[in-house]
Amino acid sequence: MSGTSSAQPLHRIAIVGIGAIAELIARALGEIPGAKLVAGSCRTEAKGRKFAEQFKCDWFDSSERMLDEATPEVAVICTPSGAHLEPARAAAARGIHVLCEKPLEITTARVRQMIDACDRAKVKLGGIFPQRFNAVNVAMRETAAAGRFGNLAVIHAAVPWWRDDAYYAPTRWQGKAALDGGGALMNQAIHTIDLVQWFAAATMPNLPRDDNPVEEVFAYTAKRGHDEKLIEVEDSAAVTLRFRNGAIGQILAATSMYPGHRRRYQIAGRDGSVEVVEDQLVHFDFRNASPEDDAVRERFGAPTQHQGGSSNPMAIDYRPHQRNIENFLASLEGKMPPLLTGRESLKAVAIIEACYESARTGKAVLIH
Repeated sequence: MSGTSSAQPLHRIAIVGIGAIAELIARALGEIPGAKLVAGSCRTEAKGRKFAEQFKCDWFDSSERMLDEATPEVAVICTPSGAHLEPARAAAARGIHVLCEKPLEITTARVRQMIDACDRAKVKLGGIFPQRFNAVNVAMRETAAAGRFGNLAVIHAAVPWWRDDAYYAPTRWQGKAALDGGGALMNQAIHTIDLVQWFAAATMPNLPRDDNPVEEVFAYTAKRGHDEKLIEVEDSAAVTLRFRNGAIGQILAATSMYPGHRRRYQIAGRDGSVEVVEDQLVHFDFRNASPEDDAVRERFGAPTQHQGGSSNPMAIDYRPHQRNIENFLASLEGKMPPLLTGRESLKAVAIIEACYESARTGKAVLIH
């Protein structure tokens, strides 16, 4: 792992749950000066020992024993989505800060229990939404905050992805309602849903920080690309949103669209519009041009060189994760506020929970 100097605080970090995402987190930690991965936990010895050897850390078959004996400052939760609450509580009870993979949990009630546990213990709770640290998305959020779109009209987003049947195999937690909490919306499109609400909030400067910028949703969900005996949750979803400032939105979320294509979004209003496909800025057009516009087009105009998670969930760049972790560690040092607090990370789950209620009832659902 990376070294540190006397001028840099050493952050001892443990990972709860060793899977594919834990390896990505470990690689990201290896690039952060002052961060040290001290341990990882999982019940499978062969997997645990391989991880420990690869990343030069300790392995524990019990997360609670790891939290006691490895004495981390931060626990990064990488267990299945519906098993985040319990290790977060265990870490908070020991005075350990919690950084959790998306979603924080699979219901807003369980997320709030995590928030309450960390608040009581006076430790920080942070979320992992690495797309907020993708440079093109940061630039588009700044564009929205600068009022370049004028009266925001529409945000449209599509996650037209594919997952093969092996992804939902009976031995895996993916596609199982108890641990996945949902399908294409909760597991895959949640990153884009978080971006949509983040962009919209930037156009509402008077919106209280913890309020959700989405006011109402209507959703349809379906199972179209996988056998219903294989998957308990949706692999296809179409959502309409109404924002608190009167703008409207659309979200397509799928793991049923072979062979899978790059995600995209559009933000538009009476004064301008942008379109982004994965990391590429495709359109950047405004009624009132700025001298910096050409530089933005030049910086982000190159075609994306990867497929994102369109068909392979691990075909992603770890650097946005690295920046996400760096922001959280900087907040522990008092250098900056965390971008993704527990309450901020709750917003995407609240939107998705409302979508599932709408799909179940056939009615529009308000978000409180």
